[in-house]
Amino acid sequence: MGNIFYFEWEPALIEWLQANLGSFGASLAAFISNFGEELFLVAILGFLYWCWDKRAGATVGLSLLTISVWNPMVKNIALRQRPYMAHSNVKCLKPVDSGADIMDVAAQGYSFPSGHSASTAATYGAAARTLKKRWLTVTVIVLVFLVGVSRFILGVHYPTDVLAGWTLGVIAMLVVALLERKIQKRWLLYAVLIAIAVPGMFYCTTNDYYSSFGMLLGMAAGDLFERKYVNFENTRNPLFMILRLIGGIAVFFGFNTVLKMPFSSAFLSSGTPAAFAVRVLRYAVVIFLCLGVYPMLFKLVEKKKKA
Repeated sequence: MGNIFYFEWEPALIEWLQANLGSFGASLAAFISNFGEELFLVAILGFLYWCWDKRAGATVGLSLLTISVWNPMVKNIALRQRPYMAHSNVKCLKPVDSGADIMDVAAQGYSFPSGHSASTAATYGAAARTLKKRWLTVTVIVLVFLVGVSRFILGVHYPTDVLAGWTLGVIAMLVVALLERKIQKRWLLYAVLIAIAVPGMFYCTTNDYYSSFGMLLGMAAGDLFERKYVNFENTRNPLFMILRLIGGIAVFFGFNTVLKMPFSSAFLSSGTPAAFAVRVLRYAVVIFLCLGVYPMLFKLVEKKKKA
């Protein structure tokens, strides 16, 4: 189900790379691809927000979640099948959802644009732009390039998916930066970005859109709540940084798992409006807890230190 369109050189290039890079090349590509995965991006965002500079973290997180919503909105218009779905000689070396059938489009998502390429360009690009370190900018350019290339080596994207992903990611980063400069009221900034994302509700049929839309809602609520009621302080203490990061990742994945428990796996993967609604609410609650409620523990720890 979906559309098949490509330049002739694209599947030929993927097949050549997979045939000549061998198992080591495939393993290396899979490793590099991890830098665009949910866990790694959550860790980067968490480190910035909980530890280093929460305002920079909020900007980077907003860039990530903006592109995470926009990307599946474009995917669900293009409806491009992944290379391994359209070409029998292209292997799927790393599915998006390892627990689902690789031909299940609802779980694996469509191909155009590349989500990993878009997310890394928006997230790491925003970090480099916000923190203004030359070494970081160079590292980001190299890393974003390698993650993009790894996606078509793994057979899950065409090279043109990657190019489109990079482009869309940079646009999302710049749009967020522009809106943050122009809109002084934080709630209005979130309202604008949520309004842009709402149309996807009427046509998107893949999980990635609803997960990202829920996270965007959760970030809006969590960030506004933290600014008004919590106002925690960042830390440069290595031990506290590690503890905050580990605890935050545990909250993210722990509550995500707990909130799945009342529902059967068949329901959660059914692709029905009810299942999508549950997905939106689940991710909204998890992100709100991570950004708004979890930092309240930091203030309690600080009070005990001073007592």
